[in-house]
Amino acid sequence: MCGITGWVSFDRELRAEDATLHAMTGTMACRGPDDSGIWAEGPAALGHRRLAIIDLPGGRQPMTVDTPDGPVVLVYSGETYNFTELRRELTDRGHRFTTRSDTEVVLRGYLEWGEALPERLNGMYAFALWDARTDTLLLVRDRMGIKPLYYAPTDDGVLFGSEPKAVLANPLARPRVRLDGLREVFALVKTPGHAVWDGLREVEPGTVVTVDRTGVRTRVYWRLETRAHTDDRATTIATVRSLLEDIVRRQLVADVPRCTLLSGGLDSSAMTALAARQLAEQGEKVRSFAVDFAGQADHFVADELRGTPDTPFVHDVVRTAGTAHQDIVLDAQALADPGVREKVIRARDLPTGFGDMDTSLYLLFRAIREHSTVALSGESADEVFGGYLQFFDEEARTADTFPWLVRFARHFGEDAGVLRPELTRALDLPAYTADGWRTAAAAVERLDGESDLEYRMRRMSHVHLTRFVRILLDRKDRASMAVGLEVRVPFCDHRLVEYVYNTPWALKSFDGREKSLLREATADLLPRSVYDRVKSPYPSTQDPAYATALQDQVQDLLARPSHPVFDLVDRERLRRAASPGGPVRTQAARRSLERTLDLAVWLDVYRPELVLD
Repeated sequence: MCGITGWVSFDRELRAEDATLHAMTGTMACRGPDDSGIWAEGPAALGHRRLAIIDLPGGRQPMTVDTPDGPVVLVYSGETYNFTELRRELTDRGHRFTTRSDTEVVLRGYLEWGEALPERLNGMYAFALWDARTDTLLLVRDRMGIKPLYYAPTDDGVLFGSEPKAVLANPLARPRVRLDGLREVFALVKTPGHAVWDGLREVEPGTVVTVDRTGVRTRVYWRLETRAHTDDRATTIATVRSLLEDIVRRQLVADVPRCTLLSGGLDSSAMTALAARQLAEQGEKVRSFAVDFAGQADHFVADELRGTPDTPFVHDVVRTAGTAHQDIVLDAQALADPGVREKVIRARDLPTGFGDMDTSLYLLFRAIREHSTVALSGESADEVFGGYLQFFDEEARTADTFPWLVRFARHFGEDAGVLRPELTRALDLPAYTADGWRTAAAAVERLDGESDLEYRMRRMSHVHLTRFVRILLDRKDRASMAVGLEVRVPFCDHRLVEYVYNTPWALKSFDGREKSLLREATADLLPRSVYDRVKSPYPSTQDPAYATALQDQVQDLLARPSHPVFDLVDRERLRRAASPGGPVRTQAARRSLERTLDLAVWLDVYRPELVLD
């Protein structure tokens, strides 16, 4: 893992811009605490911060190969899980390696295959490659968008970075956000390519962006395609198991301590059990970590989203799989700590969070980083296998909008609850999400002869895999990399995604339950309690002390009427939401307070220029 950044300016000599490049690279220090490197020559400059995972002494970057016609230089973030096979193939073709790193495999793979390289990679990656032979920059992102990458075209080239903060550190970039950017913040949708900050673009998943003297162009090398599925149930289950075995084995490769994130749900339990069995074959014991809240197990109250606490199921998996386990127990004071909130906002670059679920994720990762450098996560299994409640909700299935918004509004209320009325009208979030939905739905190809129900469920699956999952992947990447932890997501392996996406819904839910294929494919590894457990989302604290702390912090904010947050938030609406006798303990009201505090921190830290017309 790592942080990358750079600048291409065809009208400048960038060796003279050393201070700016160091500033851009310095913003990525949390992503790469182990090493730093900069390369600049002519119109190109590349910066790198390294988190050492494979070949600790040999994988320094930027990595360069000198050719008779000029150097080829790479800065790379992520992991290529099939690098061993690619290295062998490249060796057979005459390439000679000087390191054991997957970075050198990617660099020499480009020398061999050119722009056809990304199609050969299996992994999570974002990389920039400068080819001085043709004065061309390539920006490449993995198929599912696990690793982030942003770019901002300039008059004579481009700026780029793993996170917006790297680009914003360049004087050419202005920290400006227009109405469309705010719409993206508040709408809980992820428009492909949209980066919120004015002038900034996101390299879309499965895409190569090429920059040369003629301008900027893009090429899509992978997209989720509709194909016929001909395997029967038994074959499909066996194929899922075989894929998972191979994926986990590949993703356990590291030269640093590894662990798993364990919630006691089906996804993380299956992944942990597979990892535990494979490491046991090598005489190792897998470490596992879970988040919990002080007093939650004893005083848990079931609601529509969460019917059971996680901890009892976590401990059942620990006993069955034999992991070396640790619960990370957080209290209300830690969750509400303004200093932690600021760290989360700095990590995300935006106030697009999930309240205590964001702060607890950051605190969990920070605690894990004291023991491990790599963690495997069960993230994305719900999108792949159809695990969310909305997949079984008739209103969400038939709604002419993103299905998660139906359940979200039902549980949390309107997200614009405390915004100024004139801003709410200007944003017009219903129209924005409706436009986004029509575009997303139109991208789904229908299989010949597919029934209306099957097509509707295919469409649900597609928008979850191409829109919703990207919100969660970005959240996980930012929270983990903010503390120098690499989190791998086995369920995002494109082979598994392609196979299960094209499995008919009748087969995905053959027993009338969510994630039927995953449950049966890993049944022999799971304790019965987890096998039978109903889907429960990432946990949220129920401690009333947390809500009280939010009220107190908002009251302090209300005492500062000149704060720029009140250009966005209606003071009277906020006052009512935060009043001691108000409904703060409802999810909708609590979310309004969390969102306001996030906005206030973001405005203080980034001081964006807001263009609200």
